Amino acid sequence: MEPNVILAAELPTPSTPRRSPVATAEPSGTTGIDLSDTAFWGRPLAERDAAFAELRRLPQPPFFAEPETPFPNPGPGYYALVKHADVAEASRNPAVFCSGQGATSLVDLPAEFNEFFGSMINMDDPRHARLRRIVSRAFTPRMIKKFEDDVQNAAARIVDDLLQTGPCDFVANVASRLPLTIICQMMGIPDSSYDMVLRDTNIILSGQDPDFLSEDADQAVLQLLTAGQELADLVTDLRTARLASPADDLITALVTANIDGEQLTGAELASFFILLVVAGNETTRTAISHALVLLTDNPAQRALLLADFDARIAGAVEEIVRIASPVMYMRRTLTQDYTMNGQDYRAGDKVGLFYWSADRDEAVFADPARFDITRSPNPHVGFGAAGPHFCLGAHLARREITVALRELLGRMPDIHAASPPDRLLSNFINGIKHLNCDFSS
Repeated sequence: MEPNVILAAELPTPSTPRRSPVATAEPSGTTGIDLSDTAFWGRPLAERDAAFAELRRLPQPPFFAEPETPFPNPGPGYYALVKHADVAEASRNPAVFCSGQGATSLVDLPAEFNEFFGSMINMDDPRHARLRRIVSRAFTPRMIKKFEDDVQNAAARIVDDLLQTGPCDFVANVASRLPLTIICQMMGIPDSSYDMVLRDTNIILSGQDPDFLSEDADQAVLQLLTAGQELADLVTDLRTARLASPADDLITALVTANIDGEQLTGAELASFFILLVVAGNETTRTAISHALVLLTDNPAQRALLLADFDARIAGAVEEIVRIASPVMYMRRTLTQDYTMNGQDYRAGDKVGLFYWSADRDEAVFADPARFDITRSPNPHVGFGAAGPHFCLGAHLARREITVALRELLGRMPDIHAASPPDRLLSNFINGIKHLNCDFSS
């Protein structure tokens, strides 16, 4: 069950939407594939890969019934866009494939929940353009340069500590620590709040994983609401403090950003803050965790990178993001009837843009299962496809992955995964919860 879906458990039941006449829990031609079944996302990666390859071979996008939900009246289901061409075209046409009815949940949620937990991700123009314009103005060249310096300093400290700690959980000690430190530093969050921010972001993006979210619906609702409210309260307090005493941080820049008389409201700031700390922490952590697994499982590619790090790291980062595809899907809703690549859609239809599958599309990527840091071109959609919702933090994420690998491989070139990754049970984030690392040989 998706995290945002559970939040709806205590909300008024939406009206029953129409059902597509072609809806089926198992698309024709497939064998036991159901993307709405939590169990599917717990299957071994090789099985998941084979399933998506089978779906890509279908002549038209498959249609699935809604995921399990506490709503008494399930929605109409959704088309799974699993091919690169479909994901790319839908992303380029936001007027037809809109985000405002929900982008982070396949199940319809009340608008206030979409915006609270998704901010601009769950908006369409002109509101999306307005918010992105104000937020983008806060990322000045001087601010970006400061972020880049902070990344370098934080990565060096983390590797210093790792050398003292010895073999350990790579996720806890490196992959989650670097993006969390950067996000908190750039926002001006005090050190005393780091643990709370990490805990709350883990809960909000916990997917269906019982290690983070209770299997009791009422308790899960409380956990999610508490996590969101704690983050909102934190930024509200910071906003008040910065209005009284500005500082050299992103909160101050966001609070004071003024575009033609437009500023962020307190609610918009809180929502964007939740998006930034959740997305900025979790997705980069996922990519860095996968990087260690990929470099361990592919020693020839690791040697190639080490032979000329500066020349090859840019390609390596793109290939890591392609393979990891940290965010596995986003949803869109059709605003009008539309035909795309031979498939007719109707106004109101829902589609899931499955980036994880698009990044393995044989029509675009030769031998897509192969990890190849020299792959070129590499038109992956790991940061989303080209369009207005392309990841605002892609530059920072690339910088963090690059600096992390430079520090790690430069100072402990034999670091490797010492056990299989403990994967997050989620249909949304391709996360790794724990990963033992070793560098003692």
